[in-house]
Amino acid sequence: GNGRGMKTMLKVYCYSKCTTCKKALKWLDEHSIEYDLLDIKTDHPDEETLRKYHAMSGLLLKRFFNTSGQIYRDMELSKKLPVMSEEEQFALLATDGMIVKRPLLVGEDFVFTGFKEAEWEEKLLK
Repeated sequence: GNGRGMKTMLKVYCYSKCTTCKKALKWLDEHSIEYDLLDIKTDHPDEETLRKYHAMSGLLLKRFFNTSGQIYRDMELSKKLPVMSEEEQFALLATDGMIVKRPLLVGEDFVFTGFKEAEWEEKLLK
């Protein structure tokens, strides 16, 4: 062992009113997976953290945006994102946790955006 016992280093950024987040947390609980819960609204990741998460995720940056959110629609981000630089996109994501896709699952060497059960299972249950 690495001296940490069974303590996992998982962080989950969630929004309490989000049904997908509730589903994801329920899934983690059902599989007895420990995690630190962070509120994406009040405790959202800053720009530096987002850059790190993005690098770890291997995902396109647009996958970090909550495309079904009110802010996304109000700001017409579907039109704006394609012409924004990465710098601008990171700065925008850092301004408001509600723009960030949730749940945001952060492990020691991986990051997932959204809850895809098969993806989580593969990573967390083997």
